[in-house]
Amino acid sequence: MESRHLFTFLVVVETGSFTRAAQKLDYAQSSITAQIQALESEIGQPLFDRISKKIILTDAGRRLLPFAQEISRMHTLAEDALRSDSELTGSLRIGAPESLAAFRLPGIIKEFRAKYPKVQILLKPGACWELSDFVRSGELDLAFLLQPETEDKDLNIETLVHEPMTLIAAPDHPLLNLAEVEPLHLKGVTILHTETGCSYRTLFERHLNSYGVFPDPTLEFWSIEAIKQCVMADLGIAFLPLITVKNELSEGKLARLNWNDESQRVATQIAYHHKKWKSPVLTEFLLAIQKHAEQWRSLI
Repeated sequence: MESRHLFTFLVVVETGSFTRAAQKLDYAQSSITAQIQALESEIGQPLFDRISKKIILTDAGRRLLPFAQEISRMHTLAEDALRSDSELTGSLRIGAPESLAAFRLPGIIKEFRAKYPKVQILLKPGACWELSDFVRSGELDLAFLLQPETEDKDLNIETLVHEPMTLIAAPDHPLLNLAEVEPLHLKGVTILHTETGCSYRTLFERHLNSYGVFPDPTLEFWSIEAIKQCVMADLGIAFLPLITVKNELSEGKLARLNWNDESQRVATQIAYHHKKWKSPVLTEFLLAIQKHAEQWRSLI
């Protein structure tokens, strides 16, 4: 099975047309047809149905597609490996929860892009459990995770920095008058939640539940910025990583409650598949991460 035939197959799928594929690849249309026919002859099944001037993948075509995509990706990685570092190109698929995407990644990406401007970085947001699954399946090259320190038989997981958590409120909230806020003090208090599945929300709720406190789950936000704005408006309190609220705390827009977060501590970690070949792009990005992680640890 020739790789060029698989690449042509991918372009036909992408463009939805033999004619457009020929234009994109600068081939004669007869050449496109011949390459697809060669693939179909080798497989012993048609890859496309031609219905009303449209081409639609057959079951065999759908089954071939992910393998063709992976071969194309490996071809790109092989080309990357043969280029010098000064000409580093390729792509990197990264996943991160919102808090890390907004408050940990920008510095790394800015520095990496300045050094390697030809590398394409694709950033996918998501919950930590979801991102771990994407790394296992190969959909992501690397994931940043914010969760309790974890091990995984399929993944290399490295802890970069332990992240302090904080319980925040509006500057005039009555709980600020307490020398120490206990779980029972939060009975009946409105808590603004991050999304279901968020690792630190889960830890926080388990801690409260162990004291018989069960917060109302109806106020749930997908945006940390929205949560902060609602806390400033005194609509409730929230449990968030300290890095996400440092500026607002220093400006007096938010206040930090005296809360013991010992049982709810999390760490920023990175995860990549233990069987994954470290391409030059991934290797350089991991080095950039470690450099920034040293700076983060020095500021905790």
